[in-house]
Amino acid sequence: MHIHFLDPYRHRASQLHRLDPRVKFVLTLAFILVVALTPPGAWPVYILLFAIVLAIEILSELGVAYVFKRAVLALPFVLAALPVIFTTQGTPLLEISVWNWTLVATQEGLARFISIALKSWISVQAAILLAASTPFPDLLTAMRAVKIPRLLVAIFGLMWRYLFVLVDEALRLLRARAARSGQADQPGLKPGGGLVWRAHVAGGMAGNLFLRAFERSDRIYVAMLSRGYDGEVRAAPLPALSPASWLILIIGLFVLGALVLFSALI
Repeated sequence: MHIHFLDPYRHRASQLHRLDPRVKFVLTLAFILVVALTPPGAWPVYILLFAIVLAIEILSELGVAYVFKRAVLALPFVLAALPVIFTTQGTPLLEISVWNWTLVATQEGLARFISIALKSWISVQAAILLAASTPFPDLLTAMRAVKIPRLLVAIFGLMWRYLFVLVDEALRLLRARAARSGQADQPGLKPGGGLVWRAHVAGGMAGNLFLRAFERSDRIYVAMLSRGYDGEVRAAPLPALSPASWLILIIGLFVLGALVLFSALI
């Protein structure tokens, strides 16, 4: 079963797509770690990190707009860091009165919030590049190659596969509802009842979806056990890293380490 709109992988003939998945996985994790370790307000380092991820987006042939549109979806979660503008001590910038409270925004708090937003945006772009240039089975194999615990890798793999099962069951329910829903001839007249009735129907569909997905996943698991599944996702052994892959890995880690040192000196 394959549902294209859920799979982030996009096939291209770029060098990034042909790069060994182990190298991409390690460099992506190291890049995100460096972004997280960069102190607030280190704007030159942010510019360099963004330049790196932007260059990779261009080389990947995925398109800058493709990555940007998907990275924007993560920005609303940055609003959870909005209170740091008012809780960070520093030079007052703005006062906002809310009932009996007075919120004081500081320059240092604003700089920290912008830093968190930029770091989140850059990190999400790196993750999107990894997912869009590497098939998910190759990602699982790369995780096992870098000695991530077997159980954790198995959870990732099963979670990904059962996500498609859940969506498939949801599509079945939607098709069944559409097949049983009449359309009124009068313009402006919608089928169905009011908001409460629609909420009741949606709740029933959600419960039905949970039961159907649970039963189907149980049947799939029993089928896996009957075929010898013991918790280990086996794959063909990966070949040794080529000298070019080792060179890319070493250069990438060296550049990221230099950025960490540079951010500490600012």
